Amino acid sequence: MLSKPKVFLAHPVPESALTYLSQHCSYTIWDQHKPLQKDDLRNILKQVDGALLTGHAVDAALVEGCDQLKVISTATVGYDKFDPIELANEGVLLTNTPYVLDETVADLLFGLILSGARRIAELHTHIQKGEWRKGTPSSALFGQDVHEKTIGIVGMGRIGEKIAHRAKEGFGMNILYHNRSHRPEAEKRYNAEKVELDDLLSRSDFVVLMVPLTDETKHLIDKEALCKMKSSALLINGARGSVVDEKALIEALQNNEIFGAALDVFETEPLPQDHPFLTMKNVTLTPHIGSATAATREAMAMRAIENLVAGAKGETPTDVVKG
Repeated sequence: MLSKPKVFLAHPVPESALTYLSQHCSYTIWDQHKPLQKDDLRNILKQVDGALLTGHAVDAALVEGCDQLKVISTATVGYDKFDPIELANEGVLLTNTPYVLDETVADLLFGLILSGARRIAELHTHIQKGEWRKGTPSSALFGQDVHEKTIGIVGMGRIGEKIAHRAKEGFGMNILYHNRSHRPEAEKRYNAEKVELDDLLSRSDFVVLMVPLTDETKHLIDKEALCKMKSSALLINGARGSVVDEKALIEALQNNEIFGAALDVFETEPLPQDHPFLTMKNVTLTPHIGSATAATREAMAMRAIENLVAGAKGETPTDVVKG
């Protein structure tokens, strides 16, 4: 009888995913009370056929000499901590979990749009601090309308199209997008207009970032880009923190050069306790929770485990990342 492939999990997964895994592979799970050091991980990878390594940085040096290793799976869509080309050169597949979180992330991003525009989080804190009193002029509580305004989506991928759907069908918004390629379906269904980035920045009331982090997109939104935005515009980042030059954004917010920002991702996570964002009223913050619902995280874990099992067995996983 053939023995099951061996796999390693750097973190726990839901019971449903573990049940599926146990039917196909033997596995070990790292003790979460101990930090997983790089040398420990390198030694483990030399003894397994596959590994679930969400959140760990992995390059060719880490998997060099791991002749048994066939696949590394991450329970995320983003893979900026991995180098798929280097891994492929070492004979190791990299897999991620697209599709299953698209609607959930789009929900959060639209929540950030509404919260930032109508100052929901800011005014919630305003009430909690007892600052809502008789005689407060209503104009002090004014926000921005969302309906029938212009939204600019930077990165019209699957999640970008879900945001466009909510914007057009729910709020009658005008849709601009900036993307490497045309999205004919979005153009037809939502009357979306493909434009250059500068045009999008100058025309949009809401600028939503949904691009992957690459050398080209790092600090895509810098001081120069922020200067091109309307003074009434809101910047929403659901991509990666480093897509935005935070120093430039802080300066723009402090000088009221834009209306505000709504951010789920940051250059340093968690945010340092002395970070300026923590004391700024015109910023809405969430702690990188784009996919953070129980149902979606379970679906992501299951997808990651299915990819892991397929790769460990020498099959082609559904979600192989192409370099």
